[in-house]
Amino acid sequence: MAGGIGSRFWPMSRNARPKQFLDILGTGRSLLQQSFERLAKICPYENIFIVTNESYVDLVTEQIPDISATQVLGEPYRKNTAPCIAYAAHKIAARNPDAVMLVAPSDHIILEEQKFAEAVMKGLEFVAGSNSLLTIGIRPTRPDTGYGYIQMITDHNQEVNKITKVKTFTEKPSLEIARTFLQSGDFAWNAGIFMWSAKSIIAALDRHLPEINKLFMDCCLQYNSDEEAKAIVKVYEQCPSISIDFGVMEKASNVFVMSSDFGWSDLGTYGSLYEHLSHDKNENAVNGKHVMLYDSSRCFISMPDHKLVVLQGLEDYIVVESDGVLLVCRKADEQMIRQFVNDVQVKTGDRHV
Repeated sequence: MAGGIGSRFWPMSRNARPKQFLDILGTGRSLLQQSFERLAKICPYENIFIVTNESYVDLVTEQIPDISATQVLGEPYRKNTAPCIAYAAHKIAARNPDAVMLVAPSDHIILEEQKFAEAVMKGLEFVAGSNSLLTIGIRPTRPDTGYGYIQMITDHNQEVNKITKVKTFTEKPSLEIARTFLQSGDFAWNAGIFMWSAKSIIAALDRHLPEINKLFMDCCLQYNSDEEAKAIVKVYEQCPSISIDFGVMEKASNVFVMSSDFGWSDLGTYGSLYEHLSHDKNENAVNGKHVMLYDSSRCFISMPDHKLVVLQGLEDYIVVESDGVLLVCRKADEQMIRQFVNDVQVKTGDRHV
């Protein structure tokens, strides 16, 4: 899934070039390229489909030139993850009704790729032999309020990649509740990575989101043909916007979770990015050739190489300049960045977002 706009990474991430197409980590590869290469080690690259907004199709093929045009699914409108997954599931099922699927966002960090591959192979084997919907949960290491949580029906066995039934899903909690979750040992971070058979997810969509499923089912004869793009436009015009979590996973009774640990982060915020970068002696993460710091600590700073920047007296701040836009924000208030983007759009139009 590569269609998001990454508004919490504004101003680095813009509508014209969202974060999944950026080399945020300074590795020389975008997050999308890293994700594709990671999955190509698990399955043949011709079996990887990328669902993105139709305005990013050229960006996808530019960054992954070996991919076939038929593997890039362009969504005409942003309608959240349930339609995105329904589109992919029906297209894949039209080619192979017995297929099993891994659904992964394109903007995650996974540091231990071999452990990730082991978890995926175990999960795919599990869903191939059942009608279960499987999600990956990450063992929490801190009371993070930026993630959703999954409560497991567990006997507190800490076996890696253990699969258990899901008890409840919880959206991003308060700090106090997150601390309670961490202490209980019953909760995992919701990684937004799913595995299931094509038949199982289509059946779940039919039961819990029948309106959406019918729209994609009605154009089954157009998949993998020259008529597909035209049919999908009509589907998306009628399709409601809803997440797969709210629309299916929180309602279905056949949902399981695999408790895993492979160095995961969803890289959803500057704070999560800060945790994965090297720090100076004052715990600042700095990107930029001419940044001078005085009496500043625990800051995330990203500046163009041609800019000379002098900062004094900042603690726990985000300071980012990109393409003529400067953001200065307390790290503790980074969840407000989406509101900043909305306000900027209202006051200045689309040119800065």
